[in-house]
Amino acid sequence: MTVEQIERPHSHNSSEYLLALRDKGLNDAPVELVYIEELHVASTPRTGGVDTEYTRTLAEIESELPPILVHRPTMRVVDGIHRLKAAQANGQILIKVRYFDGETTDADLLAVALNVSHGRPLSTEDRASAAERIFASHPQWSDRAVASVAGLSARKVAEIRQNVSGTLLHTDRRIGLDGRARPVDSTHGRELASCLIRENPTASLRTIAREAGISPATVADVRSRVMRGDDPVPARQRGRTAGERLASPPGYRSPQQRPVSARSPAELGSLFETLRRDPSLRFNETGRHMLRMLDAAALVARDRKRIVESVPSHCKIQISELVQGYAEIWELFAHELKQHIEAESA
Repeated sequence: MTVEQIERPHSHNSSEYLLALRDKGLNDAPVELVYIEELHVASTPRTGGVDTEYTRTLAEIESELPPILVHRPTMRVVDGIHRLKAAQANGQILIKVRYFDGETTDADLLAVALNVSHGRPLSTEDRASAAERIFASHPQWSDRAVASVAGLSARKVAEIRQNVSGTLLHTDRRIGLDGRARPVDSTHGRELASCLIRENPTASLRTIAREAGISPATVADVRSRVMRGDDPVPARQRGRTAGERLASPPGYRSPQQRPVSARSPAELGSLFETLRRDPSLRFNETGRHMLRMLDAAALVARDRKRIVESVPSHCKIQISELVQGYAEIWELFAHELKQHIEAESA
């Protein structure tokens, strides 16, 4: 399919464009039968190459496998090398193909993004190697943009960037997940955002982000810091040493910093049971949604350790990042509830 067929909110240079291709655009491309001898394999995002055992497993599957993805200008297989090898092992001369007509560099990135999201997952080492290659071709991408394609946490990507920084082209601005370019040093933007938040606490993240010139995710972090009474600029941006950064990761609060009024899981469970019996919550749709969300939180409070142990190892980093982000939103939600109480009683 042509790149023009994808509805793009931003430019070809953004990770969002690639993710749109991966998650929607490529699935709408027509499927064609192609002679296997016309295709070739130039590279793979897997450092270990083709897994013969996995190829054998695919070859034994009786049901039809999904079409492979091919870069039409070069006829190189972008995604589906194991499916191609399985077809060859079964003596097939034709294979179903979807075409990608974009740039060769985008084809390389798609190979990574697709293998992160489905099929046989890339190893952590493969993803780290992919991040290094992305930095080489797209040094202007933000850590989160690279992380979204490589399937790593933004923190891990930042470490990789630091390790290879001596070989990268220096840029004063970076392109985020939304395709917008923002300054690498967000100190001024964070300070401006904190002032805007204090002036208008109910303003949306996107409104503050546009005025301060930083991303909505950064605004959310600033708002969380302002609520806690912390400096809106992380200590690492004020000149903190690398050792200190490792001692206290961004967003982490030590037990001494946490509210002294925090309740035990048993107390939280008792409070939840009281709310669950409240008719004003049970008999309206919004209230039922709220009770379902609180029920999920109660499950975590009861069985946190068991849940942690049961999470697959390759998902732990991503889930940790996701939970931390939601925790900040919950904290903001709690703050807004208290603000409403104060406003109503005023």
